[in-house]
Amino acid sequence: MSNIAKTFKVGGDLEVNRLGFGAMRIVGDGVWGEPKDAENSKRVLRRAVELGVNFIDTADAYGPAVSERLIGEALAPYSGGVVIATKGGLTRQAPNKWAPVGRPEYLIQQLELSLRYLKTETIDLWQLHRIDPKTPVEESLGTMKKMQAQGKIRHIGLSEVKVPEIEQARKVVNIVSVQNKYNLSDRAHEDVLEYCEKHGIAFIPWFPVAAGKLAQPGGVLDSVAKKHEATVSQLSLAWLLHHSPVILPIPGTSSVAHLEENLKAADVALTDAEWAEIEAAAKG
Repeated sequence: MSNIAKTFKVGGDLEVNRLGFGAMRIVGDGVWGEPKDAENSKRVLRRAVELGVNFIDTADAYGPAVSERLIGEALAPYSGGVVIATKGGLTRQAPNKWAPVGRPEYLIQQLELSLRYLKTETIDLWQLHRIDPKTPVEESLGTMKKMQAQGKIRHIGLSEVKVPEIEQARKVVNIVSVQNKYNLSDRAHEDVLEYCEKHGIAFIPWFPVAAGKLAQPGGVLDSVAKKHEATVSQLSLAWLLHHSPVILPIPGTSSVAHLEENLKAADVALTDAEWAEIEAAAKG
């Protein structure tokens, strides 16, 4: 990993370690309600920062509100260099149920609540969780651009978008990040990643660990992982770091042990031949 960039500057000015933490799993089952052990969730957050994680991604819909509140309680006031990214624009009706709402008044309300729960005066990175088909993106992002001008948001990003939607959004406001589903075995958004590379936009993959045939026991990932005394999850994360310098993986967990295991992915070093073998297996 020595020749792979360890950090990335989000928006050109917020330098973060590329392996971050996704705070979706620190809440209840179905990303709904309180966790079974709130103090444990806070321990995970604090341990992540202790281990050098300075990019934490959450959303107002995680709980809803629970993830943001726990982050504020565990980490505020934030130590120097810790960047908190959150999202707005998805409403919750029940466990695992989500619906987009991009009306300006709703987004402003949720931003104000995010500021309150996270105990901060400025959201480092605010991301539109989904584009609402009922609300023109020019209205949604135009409103958040005004909030940015007021100093309540530093940078703005998007989630689950295609290239034309990014280009449309960039006509309204400067877009510094895109968060899409992406991993070694699911590269439906490869064109979005390439667009982000071209324009210096951070690409934040959710569901970053490979699944399916690639991750099965006895497969290429499994054999290479064992050779390096690593796990398939660690190798999946290491592949993301290796694949593109704009990728910021944010593996999430509610376990300190699993957190520590995930972060060791930054130390996994494979030969070019081994990466090529994994790539061939993925494409096959």
